[in-house]
Amino acid sequence: MTTVSARPITGHSPEGSPLGSPWPASARSVSGGELLVGGVGLAEAADRFGTPLYVLDEAEVRARCRAYREALPQAEVLYAAKAFLCSAMADWVAEEGLGLDVCSAGELRLAAAAGFPPQRMLLHGNAKTPEELRLARRLRVDRIVIDGLAEIPRLAALAIADVPQRVLVRVLPGVAAGHHAAVRTGVDGQKFGFRIEGGDAAEAIERVLVQPSLRLVGLHCHLGSQITEVEPYLAALDRLVGLLAGIRDRHGVELPELDLGGGHGVRYLPGDQELEPADFAARVTERLLARCAEYGLALPRLVVEPGRAIAAPAGVAVYRVLSVKHTADGRVYAAVDGGMSDNPRPALYGSGYTVRLVGRGSGTAPTRTDVVGRHCEAGDVLVHDAMLPAGLRAGDLLAVPAAGAYQLSMASGYNLVGRPAVVAVRDGRARLLIRRETVEDFRAREVGR
Repeated sequence: MTTVSARPITGHSPEGSPLGSPWPASARSVSGGELLVGGVGLAEAADRFGTPLYVLDEAEVRARCRAYREALPQAEVLYAAKAFLCSAMADWVAEEGLGLDVCSAGELRLAAAAGFPPQRMLLHGNAKTPEELRLARRLRVDRIVIDGLAEIPRLAALAIADVPQRVLVRVLPGVAAGHHAAVRTGVDGQKFGFRIEGGDAAEAIERVLVQPSLRLVGLHCHLGSQITEVEPYLAALDRLVGLLAGIRDRHGVELPELDLGGGHGVRYLPGDQELEPADFAARVTERLLARCAEYGLALPRLVVEPGRAIAAPAGVAVYRVLSVKHTADGRVYAAVDGGMSDNPRPALYGSGYTVRLVGRGSGTAPTRTDVVGRHCEAGDVLVHDAMLPAGLRAGDLLAVPAAGAYQLSMASGYNLVGRPAVVAVRDGRARLLIRRETVEDFRAREVGR
């Protein structure tokens, strides 16, 4: 596992009042307008590491991993690496007893290089390349999710009957859930998985079962993203257990695993709902017991794949204000040194965030302000109608919580603006996990002219 040296950032007492949702549990306001996360002042971190900066609270990540393990002691919990992955995150997840859900050769290679055991990994994806399948077999990844008919013979040819590859079949339960149409992945008419209705899933299952080098161990589904209610998972579970019973009746096989995927929602705004692991676990476990009893099925092992629910609340993005513009129609725009290149979610999904001034106090009244990015797009707006001090000025620092998932993992190099650095904080100490991307990094990729 990778270790990184740390040195303390000091200068502020850790005493203060918790900020509450949607900030990390360790967040504290202290005198002078400073905000501590993990005992580290965000303004001091910005001075030391530069901005834009992503600050990741290690204790928050670990606490959320433990919450899932405690809520689901008999289930398998896999962290969804697509939310955010670096070597340190792989370390924390492994040390807290979670497995890892990867969906590319890049995620697989990075995790393996960090020392994460491939025997605790699951590989999925709707368009796995032959190279990714070969890599997964070479590293002995525990399970691979079949997402298309072409993958079945391709994977079967890479495996051998004496050491069969354990696989799951991804099915579409026909349940719509998620905060935006672009992330509702459990319904028919999209690129993922096999429909239950119409027999597509049954055909895929039958093709897998006749392959001696593949061992079908369960069914997989993923409903969507930022789901804050348990009901969609219960509806999906009902349909999947029915399919398990059909497989038993038709093929004489009882599959030992049922993977309900992830998509568990978190708070981005103070009034938002969050899917609580304990409530999810209690209701899903009760329904699974009841449905299996109805069909006379042995209880399969439940698998869940939280990503956002572990990473997002642990992250805070810190930006520096470059300019403040007051327009004739009364609008106020605070332009910062980041934007859609490090957080595309507002532009893609209309996602809402909260934001606050850090590093200094302000006696001016709050006024509605659009926090906008630096990129050449009118849609590069990070926060609409934020309530920020009227005295906001260039050089000020703004902090945005719930920034740990689907921001840096989806970041781009638009306008050749390098991706921000990532810093881990814990117990008043900060350490650099990922350095800032520079123009030299872009130039290093060029090989001719």
